[in-house]
Amino acid sequence: MAAPHRLAFFLAMLVLVTSGLWWAVLQFERLSGAFGLGYELPPTVVHASLMVFGFMPLFFAGFLFTAGPKWLGVQAPAARDIALPLALMAGGWLAWPFASHASAAAAMAALVLPIAGMAWMTWRFGRLISASREPDRLHAKAIVTGLAVGCASLCGVLASVFADAPLFARTFAYTGLWGFITVVFVSVAHRMIPFFTSSALPMVRAWRPFWVLWLLLGLAGFEAVATWLELFTGGPAWHGVRGAMEVTVGGVVIWLAFAWGLVQSLKVRLVAMLHLGFSWLGVGLVLSGASHLVQALTGQAWLALGGLHAVTMGCLGSLMMAMVTRVSCGHGGRPLVADDPVWALFWLLQAATTLRIAAAVPTGAAPVLTLAAALLWAGVLAVWGFRYGSWYGRARTDGRAG
Repeated sequence: MAAPHRLAFFLAMLVLVTSGLWWAVLQFERLSGAFGLGYELPPTVVHASLMVFGFMPLFFAGFLFTAGPKWLGVQAPAARDIALPLALMAGGWLAWPFASHASAAAAMAALVLPIAGMAWMTWRFGRLISASREPDRLHAKAIVTGLAVGCASLCGVLASVFADAPLFARTFAYTGLWGFITVVFVSVAHRMIPFFTSSALPMVRAWRPFWVLWLLLGLAGFEAVATWLELFTGGPAWHGVRGAMEVTVGGVVIWLAFAWGLVQSLKVRLVAMLHLGFSWLGVGLVLSGASHLVQALTGQAWLALGGLHAVTMGCLGSLMMAMVTRVSCGHGGRPLVADDPVWALFWLLQAATTLRIAAAVPTGAAPVLTLAAALLWAGVLAVWGFRYGSWYGRARTDGRAG
């Protein structure tokens, strides 16, 4: 209860493993009908909300209240100081998928808890920024803005469930994905990936001009707004503009991955995981852009969910695995390495992402591929979660505090 990352990461692992197993069971049920599950809310809404707002904010809390105070030069809170908001978030999200099978009222009651927890977390991190006298607080301010967008988006999901408006609930979840989760990830990536790379590979210079940060934040803002524009502007011209924008920015992101040392990073597994994960962002944008361009020309969507899952499973999932592994090792007194088990799990995660992208192609094999991707995702993250989750209640191996 002293180190914030221990409690936050442990609770995040619980939500992550539970959500993965629930979704895998649901995919099996869709193919077999073996369990006779009832649905009070559309499963896609439950899934989108859980994957965007469920485990990621808990991982963010562990990272932000561990690394954030160092960035800002302020006193870090202890885990017990933020235990209540963490418990609210974890409790609500552990209940959410099961409540969605019971009733809409039970699901809404479950959502109130993480809304309260996230609002508290946002306020607490904002206080750290206000107390800081560091001249460079841009990354922290971008992150707290993303946290505020996340709170508003989650409130939107709750209002949409109340109004029985699943289309709006899903749109609010997409808004949270881009305006909250992606904003936090690209802010941390811009600050940390060049630093981690230059530390592990001294021949690679830490290069992080601020125009890159503004480009990545602009991309996240564009995608968040585009999710709403698409509700009302779905013609060929719009799809053409969005497609061209995504392909162009996706190409820049792929170039940026190489400029940050993608090739050189392959010598150090833990650094390679960060770079390969970031590369999926560019791939996902190119796939999504290509899908929009095809839709502009033919009227048929192609690989739309493939691009989405390249970003979520490929980029965000890989970065989550890399960053949490690094923090868990470093603050557990263990070597900063991706050993053989975690390296194998990382590549199985890449395989799960590839299967999910293949499942987005409209063929008869799509349901089976979706089930395979869900099972592999659930299995990989259960093994990873149990392994690192077991560390958080143990003393550091080097005997130091923390």
